[in-house]
Amino acid sequence: MSQSSQNLASELTPSLQDRRNGRRFLVPRSRRLTWDLLFFNQQVPLCGHDRRMDLSYVSAVRKSARVRISWSAIFIKAFAQVARQFPELRQTWYRWPWAHIYQHRHSHATLTVQRKLQAEPWLFWGTIDQPETMPLTAVQSQIDRFCSDSPKVIFKRQWQLAKLPTLLRRAIWWWNLNLSTSGRSRRLGTFFVSTLSGRGTEIQVPPSIHTGCLTFGPLDERGCSRVTLAYDHRIMDGALVAEILERLEQVLNEQIFQELTTLSEQVAESRASLNAA
Repeated sequence: MSQSSQNLASELTPSLQDRRNGRRFLVPRSRRLTWDLLFFNQQVPLCGHDRRMDLSYVSAVRKSARVRISWSAIFIKAFAQVARQFPELRQTWYRWPWAHIYQHRHSHATLTVQRKLQAEPWLFWGTIDQPETMPLTAVQSQIDRFCSDSPKVIFKRQWQLAKLPTLLRRAIWWWNLNLSTSGRSRRLGTFFVSTLSGRGTEIQVPPSIHTGCLTFGPLDERGCSRVTLAYDHRIMDGALVAEILERLEQVLNEQIFQELTTLSEQVAESRASLNAA
């Protein structure tokens, strides 16, 4: 029997069959945090606006840099820089004890990360503090840790939270969403990035509890991407979101393009020095 046939046979052995077939079972621990997010997402009136962005020049210099910088890192830093100009992106709506808005001093990016743990797919959320002040390489380093370090370590609090009963978990979520101010930004972030562009898929409006949730699709043959900002309509209106998306495209094609160009030049100089030596 060939190796592939042996693998197929092993996958079909009864010991590896899904034992949940035809049975009721509790919500897996791997789905509890996502369940909580969707529960509180229902309280946020999200509205999504799109903009087709020409990122062909950014894509070209990104490829030539020879330093791996993901599109997630690029969008996180660019959006955080835009949030400096538009404080609404750093604001959070609070329902309790009365309706009010809190403005955070800095941006804290939250990135959706899918990991496999105990044979189950999990969604975790990695937070990057003040990415607008970090070089792209440092932002990428943080993302790499989210994807490679042990989930039980890098997402320790979320791993522990998922162990708790539903009522206790929801109480912790509620406290962070309704009472905590600066602590909320550190734990949950001021904006949210979620994408499946690497798999050739676009997300319409990602579920979120943030004022701003950014997603982007894969680049087409002309180097254009559909970028969507889902926003809390209690804080912003469509005209402002259109201006934010326009400014985001400018930052991507100017500041981010320049930083990627500098990285490319640094790599070229380093290689030239090594060859000379």
